[in-house]
Amino acid sequence: MGKDKLRKFAEIATFPNVLQMEAGKPFKGQWAATFFKNDKPLILELACGKGEYTVNLAKLFPDKNFIGIDYKGNRIWRGAKTAIEEGISNVGFLRIQIETILEYFDAAEVSEIWITFPDPQPQDSREKKRLTNPAFLARYKHILKPDGMMHLKTDNDGFYAYTLAQIELQQLPKEKETTDLYHSDLVDEVLSIKTYYEKKYLATDKNINYVQWRFKKDA
Repeated sequence: MGKDKLRKFAEIATFPNVLQMEAGKPFKGQWAATFFKNDKPLILELACGKGEYTVNLAKLFPDKNFIGIDYKGNRIWRGAKTAIEEGISNVGFLRIQIETILEYFDAAEVSEIWITFPDPQPQDSREKKRLTNPAFLARYKHILKPDGMMHLKTDNDGFYAYTLAQIELQQLPKEKETTDLYHSDLVDEVLSIKTYYEKKYLATDKNINYVQWRFKKDA
């Protein structure tokens, strides 16, 4: 590991808005009340990378709480540091493997989940790692409120098609979808937030896919 990564890992250990691994488990079921010390809705960004979406959503919606989740601490460092420098108090970061998310969030604790430009895991052998495979979708449904919303932004057409197929297989209600976000009428101040990777894709004229859906309410 390079010196810069080591420095960032050491620094996030001192950040009050970052929890790593086991340190996040005591907040399960009480993130709003205990971590944020309020009763505002909780929104997650999965595979948050540098945390651009997490931080910018928190700026747009001070009446909500936001947590960016990623395993790579050197990436989380950027978003967490920005939030501290700008005094954004309704944002936190959690360094965990997303596979373990049920250990950190209780049933119906989360109001919305964003997945922004995750690794598409294109190889067939890595389907279980795709963040919209059935096992992951089941986890999200468990922690989301009955009317909770899911969002996906991706430049990867194959991963987008795979996600749509999973939504169709489960007959989940789609709210919005497009294969070319920035040439659609869907783009607004929320969807126009751009991550580090999205900016790189747009610079090469890559289309951006977006879909918003909900889970069916249990009978």
